[in-house]
Amino acid sequence: MLILAKAVLAFMIGFILSIMFGVFLIPILKKMNIKQSVSIFLTKHKGKEGTPTMGGLIFIIPTILSVIILLLLNKLEMTYNLGIVLFVFLAYALLGFIDDYLIIKRHNNIGLSEIQKLIGQILIAFIFFILFRAGGREPVLEIYTFNLTIPLGNFYWLLILLMLVATTNAVNLTDGLDGLAGGLSAIAFLAFGMIAWASLGIEGNEDIGVFCFILVGALIAFCFFNTYPAKVFMGDTGSLALGGTLAAVSIVSSHELTLIVVAGVFVVETLVCIIQRLSVRFMGKRLFLMTPLHHHFEKLGWHELDIVKTFWFFGIVLAAIAILWGVWI
Repeated sequence: MLILAKAVLAFMIGFILSIMFGVFLIPILKKMNIKQSVSIFLTKHKGKEGTPTMGGLIFIIPTILSVIILLLLNKLEMTYNLGIVLFVFLAYALLGFIDDYLIIKRHNNIGLSEIQKLIGQILIAFIFFILFRAGGREPVLEIYTFNLTIPLGNFYWLLILLMLVATTNAVNLTDGLDGLAGGLSAIAFLAFGMIAWASLGIEGNEDIGVFCFILVGALIAFCFFNTYPAKVFMGDTGSLALGGTLAAVSIVSSHELTLIVVAGVFVVETLVCIIQRLSVRFMGKRLFLMTPLHHHFEKLGWHELDIVKTFWFFGIVLAAIAILWGVWI
């Protein structure tokens, strides 16, 4: 009962603070003319031109405030693992904020270049790797179901860098329809909150679980403003923070493989983009009408709401599988 009570408390604090902050922030974003520029290739989205962006702050700031509140109430302990997860959360949020700021300043859809953004992502991932290694973590991949411990040596550190950069970009690519990335992220963090809580033997596993539940509440509140028709977009401020944090939670909870299942929809979105690029480069033709995948379905005539609901459905199914699987793996 105590576990359920702490989870509900964490969820409600994140939800209530984010609802309040969203009501406060959105008019300020409008007043400051912090608005989204829509790509010229997305003709169906022209009506979204001028929608406030940087909405990721609606769940980022309340999540941090919620953590502080629970720390002051002694309902949460600032463990080493939770500390480095929070570092990733804030560092990637800052990188995304810089990208959004440049987009707004230039009045187009171009912020940081792909190379600049990649360098920033790798740098944050490398700092996480240094902190994570300093915590005494062995470079091994544990598969609890089969009682396997696979020593990876230096390859494990490369795996960490790859996971952080890949997941950050995957969530960023998926953030293209109202409520899509926010809803999928809420589902993913709910799954990892349960998985982290069950990861006995991991330092601060319950505290990481509480953090995930706070973020789930904050994301559901954000979806109140972000679902169709969106009143605000999360921007790179939100999507980069979510992607990096999702990977960090999977790493510190020692459930690296489970991330592939939990983030299955994000993975497919990314793979479709890669396949499209390779097809155009080597075969000279497109396999999909447009990428990421959600835009392909738009080109097929699907309504935005139907696409989002379908992707959420698969996200829930994969999360359920991951919870069953991830408790042991």
